Amino acid sequence: MRPRRAAIYGGTFDPVHNGHLKVARGVQKLFELDEVIFVPACVPPHKRGAGISSAFHRFAMLALATASDERLTISTIELDQPDRPYAVETVARMQERLGGDCRLFFVMGADSWTEITTWRDWQRLLTMCDHIVVTRPGYELQNDQVIGNVIDVRGKDQSAIHAIVDGSVGSQVFITDVVFEDVSATAIRVAARNCEQGGLAEMLPLEVANYIEKNELYRN
Repeated sequence: MRPRRAAIYGGTFDPVHNGHLKVARGVQKLFELDEVIFVPACVPPHKRGAGISSAFHRFAMLALATASDERLTISTIELDQPDRPYAVETVARMQERLGGDCRLFFVMGADSWTEITTWRDWQRLLTMCDHIVVTRPGYELQNDQVIGNVIDVRGKDQSAIHAIVDGSVGSQVFITDVVFEDVSATAIRVAARNCEQGGLAEMLPLEVANYIEKNELYRN
């Protein structure tokens, strides 16, 4: 039997939207993950002072959005330790919690990948676990500064990806464009501020849209 597989999916999630959920479910299927773990950030280092919603509200919206899918879970590992916000620390703590028999993946978007060399201890981060970079179809993704085992699985079918992942050894960076939906968190907050419930319903799970309306989030 192959080892258990889990993926860390970090972000502000302010709010969690349909794009996030499609990415999570898409990579879960493509990489045969047993679990995709949403990790809401307490205050991301690059967004300090940006007026992020409270951890309570962001966690609550994630809980509503993932309640119907047992493969999508939430970890408060960063909310519980706001003094340790960096990905390299989160991966190390998550590996300790999950155990050595779990193959861990770290999910990031194309924008994060192009900035990976600015992250704390990024070289060590790339060797600690596998990574999944989700990019737009047709998007030219380059990062000449990164030296590592980058495997481009864009355009490959599910069975081919399964074979590649099963046969890979060591920490890999997998590039995929199979699951992407361009949903703007900024557009969501504008719609909420203008009380456009119909617009919210197109971009968010209904439960999250109702939660935003009930708690009057993003009005200011």
